[in-house]
Amino acid sequence: MGVIGRLVGSPGAVSALGDAAKGVAEVFLPSATRKMELSAEAQMAALRQLGEEYQHPALNWFDRLVNGLNRLPRPLLAFGTLGLFTYAMVDPEAFARRMVGLSAVPEPLWWLLGAIVAFYFGARETHYFRTRGVVSPFAAQAPAEENAALADWRQG
Repeated sequence: MGVIGRLVGSPGAVSALGDAAKGVAEVFLPSATRKMELSAEAQMAALRQLGEEYQHPALNWFDRLVNGLNRLPRPLLAFGTLGLFTYAMVDPEAFARRMVGLSAVPEPLWWLLGAIVAFYFGARETHYFRTRGVVSPFAAQAPAEENAALADWRQG
């Protein structure tokens, strides 16, 4: 039996003394392990809450309407551009008059239109970029031939 054992008494008392010292030390310096555990618990609780919010989306008529409107700009821009080419071929004089009218639009308004379109499509691209899964370029590649040294090492 050691000196501490003689002073304190039984081995259970030594454990109690050690636990007390640990408790006092954690008052001055928090346990890093416990801090990480609490952080992980908080993160998991937040993820569970987020998952519950999107578990059963309640789509009412307004949500479906907004989803439909969000899908319109790209086809409208594409078909509108094709329509302009068709209009220019069908009635070139009327098309020229309309283009003269467009040339009267001030330049800052064109910049504003460009910014709106760029932010709209940029936000869509960013959304799809962030929600796609990360795929490793090495996942689909199989080794061309087996490494003999590695096979020997695996066999032991």
